[in-house]
Amino acid sequence: MNIITISREFGSGGRELGKRLADLLGYDYYDNEIISAVAEKSGMNPSFVENTLSNHGWQNQTLTFRGTLSSPTYIQSTKINLLLEQKKVIEEIAELGNDCVIVGRNADIILKDYNPLNIFVCAKDTAKLKRCMERAQTDEKLTEKQLMRKMKQIDKVRSQTREIISDSPWGKKESYHLTVNTTDWEIKDLVSAVAAFAQCFFGRQK
Repeated sequence: MNIITISREFGSGGRELGKRLADLLGYDYYDNEIISAVAEKSGMNPSFVENTLSNHGWQNQTLTFRGTLSSPTYIQSTKINLLLEQKKVIEEIAELGNDCVIVGRNADIILKDYNPLNIFVCAKDTAKLKRCMERAQTDEKLTEKQLMRKMKQIDKVRSQTREIISDSPWGKKESYHLTVNTTDWEIKDLVSAVAAFAQCFFGRQK
């Protein structure tokens, strides 16, 4: 079984790279599917689960779970519980024994005993900003300054979340087997090279 984990800076195109990589290699792909599984197991709304775990936008979400609770203390304890549930879901994915690509959610740490290929995707701020603006929903009218602040906040939360479960810093080059800088690249043009690296990586383990 081969597992590829994709950690990424917000706006770097890591999600797209992971999906294209999975399609090219014929691997299972997990991203929002993990959120759906956590929501089902916890009995919570998927949007609330996603926003609580990513820690952005939860202030505007209504929690429906044996009533409506929205205090900061409850949100924090809920986040910890959801992180534990998410860990279980990721472990269950690995136990299926299928080749797969998992995007985000510190899967590289959770599944370290499976010897996954851990990839970190990054880009210059200008490139990330451009990609975010191109992919922004029509009703999301953020200025460049607001969008830059959002990008940095999300990455900060990803770093803080990693600190909860590991002493391996988020984004630290030594923590990954391959770092992919998508600046000035179309993601589709990078996939074949990353796939070749993955095949070489797993070939050495056999």
